[in-house]
Amino acid sequence: MCLINFHFKDHPKYKLIVAANRDEFYGRPTQPAHFWEDEPLILAGRDLQQGGTWLGITKTGKFAALTNFRDPSRPEADKISRGALVRDFLAKTQSPADFLKAISPSDYAGFNLLVGDADQLFYYNNLQPEVFELTPGTYGLSNHFLDTPWPKVVKGKKFLGDYVSTHEDIELDSLFTILSNSEQASESDLPDTGISLDFERKLSAMFIKTPDYGTRSASVVLVDHDNNVTFAERTFEKGELSSEQIFDLKIK
Repeated sequence: MCLINFHFKDHPKYKLIVAANRDEFYGRPTQPAHFWEDEPLILAGRDLQQGGTWLGITKTGKFAALTNFRDPSRPEADKISRGALVRDFLAKTQSPADFLKAISPSDYAGFNLLVGDADQLFYYNNLQPEVFELTPGTYGLSNHFLDTPWPKVVKGKKFLGDYVSTHEDIELDSLFTILSNSEQASESDLPDTGISLDFERKLSAMFIKTPDYGTRSASVVLVDHDNNVTFAERTFEKGELSSEQIFDLKIK
């Protein structure tokens, strides 16, 4: 997952509004969002290579999402798959704070992690391993720290913040339209993360499409004040829409 925009506890109808894109190599095998047979409380897509996931929610209301921290200079070999963090939090009964405190930061390549539920949400990354409980507001997370002002993060926060502040009824299509923005940043606004300028420019878009890598799925999660959940996902094949899943559930 390379972009997570979310609005937390500051809306008349919804406690949590999430609009997120997962970017990955096209060849990595993946299942669309579904309730897992081996963990029937979990609703999420699944990485078939390592068995984890990048974003999910449970029937009991637990929520988690993950992005990688982009730093080509940091070794990734012999590390535990980062998607296991989302899977394990959703599957276990630990509190968010206890789960985060138990993580061994050096066991994983760089990551950012959101865990909690629609009432209490925490942020953690393993490069500056502190646990932060989030306050109400609009946030953006890509492949650096929370709210790092990369162009796609600034744009995503503004688009989402402007929309939710002027709409009580949130439309899925409107959030998916935000996520589909493919405008690339100007060279002067690009971060320097150790990759080529051309690839940095391509990755600066909210929706990415390259020959081998790009946005594989877009996810929207809505949790209202009565604990009704809508989870919608659109999956893509090389930039073209291939499927859509919409789930409605009531948190137990």
